[in-house]
Order: sequence, then structure tokens, then C-alpha cells
Amino acid sequence: MSTHSRRNFLKKSAAALISGAAFLHSREVFAAAMLDLPLGLQLYSVRDLLPHDYEGTLRQIAALGYREVEAAGYYHHTAAQVKRDMQKAGLHLVSAHYPYTDLHSKLDSILAFNRQLGVQYIICSFPGFKNPAEHAGAKHPHFTMADWRWNAEQFNKFGKRVHAAGMKFGYHNHTMEFGEEDGVMPYAELMRLTDPSLVTMEMDCGWVVVGGGNPVELLKRYPTRISMLHVKDFKKTGKPHSIFNPPPSAELGQGEIDYGPIFAQAAKSGHIRHAFVEQEQFDMPPMQALKIDAAFMRKFHA
Repeated sequence: MSTHSRRNFLKKSAAALISGAAFLHSREVFAAAMLDLPLGLQLYSVRDLLPHDYEGTLRQIAALGYREVEAAGYYHHTAAQVKRDMQKAGLHLVSAHYPYTDLHSKLDSILAFNRQLGVQYIICSFPGFKNPAEHAGAKHPHFTMADWRWNAEQFNKFGKRVHAAGMKFGYHNHTMEFGEEDGVMPYAELMRLTDPSLVTMEMDCGWVVVGGGNPVELLKRYPTRISMLHVKDFKKTGKPHSIFNPPPSAELGQGEIDYGPIFAQAAKSGHIRHAFVEQEQFDMPPMQALKIDAAFMRKFHA
């Protein structure tokens, strides 16, 4: 073999090895990103449809392949009606969302209602203020670190009562948990002050990103504290956003959030039990958009 031929052969062999290694690496990353969880939906996504046709909307959701759902209100239905319609649709009602104000004022009735439904998790969907009167009339109220520490105390108290009722208590973030105050991130402070045996976290990946956080890093830092995910996407606008000024929603895979690394880290943690698609706005009929979301999730064995 001539020197020239040998050089070409070595170049091609090296390229083949690099290509092969890259292929194997991509397969490993893809395999690591497999969620292997039932396809879930947060029913807030269909809040405009449920009041008009509760049973029919659930059936449409199930027809798209969703198997687990999370409630955000029951629209004046009795527990018996909700249970019947969920069973007819073949859906498993895993958890239910309530803001702090409801949990504070009527936790006993919330627990009694959801126990009848077999709900596993009661999730605080929005925190409270230590001194609400100070924020009366404020268009964009600000949570101080004192508020977050007080919320951690409340979550521990809720957690004890929810646990005693045979369920688990969790907290769902938005964006304001990720802006540091005096070098401290509120989300980290909630993690530090809440009892892991009483409070789990449902990480809303979309809101984390909008708030300036990193879902992958949070999953690395708190692998056993985060047990549920909210999966949503947003259009890229290049403008600053917040919970009070969110970017426009996008179907999964059509926005700015790369879920491959997030799901890979979630799979690596081994503690994610449920993942719920949530889309807050639509540029098309909701079921059409939720079909796109479902197809995206199926790429990760959801």
C-alpha cells in the first residue's frame, strides 16, 4: 500500500470510528432520556372545555393517548361524578392542584373529597403571603425571603395533615422561585427548610426556564426531592418574562426548551414518578395541540 493510500485509509478509519462513537453516544443519550412513564396531562390545559362537557373532554384526552391526569378544579362535580367519568374514560387521576389560600381555609374538605377519588398527591399550585394585607391591591406582588421561609413552614404543616390522610403533599413552582435575594435562591431555601418526608416537589420545567433556572441542574442537585414534572414549552421572543408577563405558549418541541437533557437527567435520578403535559395557551384547537404534545412525549416512551 502506498503512503498516500495508507494515509487515506487511516483518515477514513478514524472518521468511521469517530462517527461510530458519536452514533453510540447519541443512542446512549437517547436511551438515558427515556422516561418510561404513563403519558400525563394537567387538566388546566382544558379548563375552557371541562365546564361544558366534563365527560366528553376526558374521553377526548384519553383518545389522544393520555393515561394519567392531574386536576385543577372539579367544576362543581361531586366526587362520585368525577370518579365515574374518570373510570369511563380510562384515566387515572393522580393528583390535584390547590392554591395556598384554599389549602389554608379548607384543607379538611379538600382531603375528604380527594380521598374519595383515590388521589395520591395534593399539590400547592401557588404560595401565600405571610402578611397578605401588605400586598392588597398590588398588581405584581413580590415574594420576599421572609415569605418563602414562612411558606416552607406552612408546607411542612400541610404535609403532616396530608400524610395523615394517606396522601402526599407537594409544591409546584412558577418563575419567582429562581430570582436570588441576598445570594439565596428561594427554591433552594424551600428545599432546605421543608421536610423531605412531608414535602415533595413537582418541578414545572417551563416556568423554571422562564424564571432563569436550569431544570437539569436542579435535578442533579435535588435528585430525590423532585418526584413529578410539568412539561410545557414557550415560544422564543427575546424579551424578559415573568409569571405576570409570560411568553406565549408553544406545542412541545415547537418552542425554545430542549427537553432531551432534562428527561435524561430525570431518568438518571430515578425518582420521577409522573410527568404531566401542560399547555396554557393555544393557537389551534386544544385537542389538536395536545395531540402534538402527546406525539412529542412518546419519543421519550411516555
